[in-house]
Amino acid sequence: MDRAELSITLHRTGDEAVLRLAGEIDMLTAAQLSTVVNEVLADPPPKIVLDLGGVTFCDSQGLGTLVVLSRKASHAQSLLMLTHVGDFLIRVLDITGLRSALMIRNDQPTG
Repeated sequence: MDRAELSITLHRTGDEAVLRLAGEIDMLTAAQLSTVVNEVLADPPPKIVLDLGGVTFCDSQGLGTLVVLSRKASHAQSLLMLTHVGDFLIRVLDITGLRSALMIRNDQPTG
């Protein structure tokens, strides 16, 4: 069995910190995501954007982590926003009722 991998790249621009995620957010990688977001929250920008365009899987641990991080950001006077959320993850968020707990920016191409 292959170990799940999550790569995170951080770009700070003006009033935003953008974290591009690629791989899986699950019980093996959720702590890694928490660590990076907590480091960003040490000097919180007005907005933290999690770009989930490269995320291929997210389990219940990953979903819980996203909700906890959103609350932590809010307490730090920052807004945590998800972008490029795949259809599979939107469905999971709808089924679990968590979609309303997270800010999702629709950056899907139109036309």
